[in-house]
Formats: sequence, C-alpha cells, structure tokens
Amino acid sequence: MVTKIPATIITGFLGSGKTTLIRHMLQNAKGRRIALIINEFGDLGVDGDILKGCGDETCREEDVVELSNGCICCTVADDFIPTIEKLLEREDKLDHIVIETSGLALPQPLVRAFNWPKISTQVTVDGVVTVVDGKAVTEGRFAHSVEAVDAQRKLDENLDHETPLSELFEDQIACADMIVVNKADLLNSVQADDLMINLENSARSGVQVLKTSMGKLPVDVLLGQGIGAETDLASRHEIHHHHHDHDDEKQLDEDHLHEHDHDAFESFVVNLHEIEDADTFATQVSSIIRTHDILRLKGFVAVAKKPMRLTLQAVGSRVETYFDQPFDKAPRVTRLVVIGQSGLDRPSIEAALNACTTIK
Repeated sequence: MVTKIPATIITGFLGSGKTTLIRHMLQNAKGRRIALIINEFGDLGVDGDILKGCGDETCREEDVVELSNGCICCTVADDFIPTIEKLLEREDKLDHIVIETSGLALPQPLVRAFNWPKISTQVTVDGVVTVVDGKAVTEGRFAHSVEAVDAQRKLDENLDHETPLSELFEDQIACADMIVVNKADLLNSVQADDLMINLENSARSGVQVLKTSMGKLPVDVLLGQGIGAETDLASRHEIHHHHHDHDDEKQLDEDHLHEHDHDAFESFVVNLHEIEDADTFATQVSSIIRTHDILRLKGFVAVAKKPMRLTLQAVGSRVETYFDQPFDKAPRVTRLVVIGQSGLDRPSIEAALNACTTIK
C-alpha cells in the first residue's frame, strides 16, 4: 500500500502571522523533509526569502516554491496542480508539504484540488490551519489593516472572486481543522477566552482552537493531524460556490473573472544603506508609515556592526523585526517594498527612509 504524503494548508489574512508560524515550524522540524508552497505576489518575494533564510537544512532553497501569479485558489489548474506534480517527481521523498495561501484565498477550492486524478493517490490534506490575528478579530476588523488586505486584492490581476472580508473569514473558519489565535499576547485573559469560545462556536465540531504568540506552536501539534480533508468537503461549508468541482484536469472556467481598478494602488522598492539601530529604525519606520498612509512595508535591513540580516514587516503602523540569517558574502544593503494607495509621495518616502540610514 502506497503511503500518501501529508499536506497542510495554512490560511489566514495578511498580517495574521502565517509566515512566522511556518518559520517556527521549520526551525523545529525535528528532521522532517518539508517542501513549502508560498502564495505571494508583488515586487519582492519577502515571505519566500524569509523562509529560505531560516538557517536550517529543512528549508533549503530547492524546498521552497513561490507561486506569484495571484490568489492560489484562482490559479489551481495553471499553477498549483503542476507544482504539486513537480514535487512528487523528486527523487528525495518528502515527509510533508506545507502550503501558505494568499490571505485572499478561499480554502475550499484548494482542498478540492487534492481530488484531482494525478495527485489524489499520492497526497492527502493532513489538515487545514487557519491563522487569526487575535487582536484584530477581537476589535472586529478580521485583519490588523483592512486597507492592506484591500490593497493586496487590487494588486492581484488573477483574482476571480470579489469576496467581502467577513464572508472570506467565515469560509476560512468553516474549512479549518485547527484555528490558531496568534498574537494572543496582545489580549487580556478575558478577551482571549471570549474569542476562543466564539471561534469554537463558529467552527465545525471537533475543530481545535489554540492560542499562541509569534506562531510558536509545537510542530507535533501543527503537523500529523491525519484529517484527510479532501474526503470531507461536504462538512466544510462554503459560502461562495462559483468555484465548481472538477472531475478531470480541465482549465478552470474563466467566465467569472472580474475587472479590477489596478491603478488604485501602487508598490515600489526602496534600496538603502545600513541603519544604526534596529529599534530606532522600527520606530522611525512606524512614523513614516503614519505620515504617508503606507499600507504595508516589508523587507530586509542591514544594521551597522551586526553580522545578521534584519527582517522587517509592517502591517499598518505595527512594525515587527527579527534577525534571521548572516549576510556572509551577500551585499550589506537595506531593501524594502512599500505598498499603498495610488498617489504615494515616493520621493518624500524615499528621502525619509534614507534619513534613517547610517551612511548618507
């Protein structure tokens, strides 16, 4: 009997902490050979680079595949299925596949794809993990920055579902086998308990609801659920039904494509020199974000006299940083991607960021 490779789908809105959760998983993989499929798009593949830089043999560059053509649930036939097939052709057998979806992805169509003939006999969905920004959901916003999620929506040319965030959140909860309330350290005990009870009441019977901070979830809890989610689609109530079942590998129906106002948002990359102090720079970046109404800022930073590269991610004015890997022979430069509504004052933003660097 052929043992199927387990696959875990990790979903959740932008800024909820999916990448942080996966990074912690890789750093504590206990020898598992894990392949990652990262659904990110834009000017700078930060999520993939963060995971490649985790400093562990389980996250080699060849184990990370980035799908950058838009929301993964809208490009199943073109991107996802061929990627899975390519992973299955590898000579070194994988222990697990982890898929990080775009925050805009409807999880049900992705689970359904595992019933496609060429992969159904070789891979099974071990479980669907929905990561929730505990503070944002407690405040009724679903994501820390709804504007940043909308920006992501507008930048995705292949997105074929105009799903209200509230309904998309319900879909992510309805499909989950495990719900991870991240950033629990930002909640008091009453808020955390109330949120977990509400999520348990909203989810299917038996779904685990766990709380954590910085994605620090035991690997043996996250992986190895053994659900076989692709065989249990009926119970994973789907609010949106325009993604239809497919019995073969025909291209997805494109009749539902919508036009988007792509000029409403813009993004650009800023290259800088070293900065003097990580904490000071984070404070300065937060101030620049507020001043210029920047929706999302992320990238890598060179800190003077520090051998390690600093990863920086900001959703709204909340800035998170950590050192991820040595520069070694790589150029000691700071490279950031800025996303915001159309009309950003790029020269002023670049000047403000340049003013924070050590070398003028």
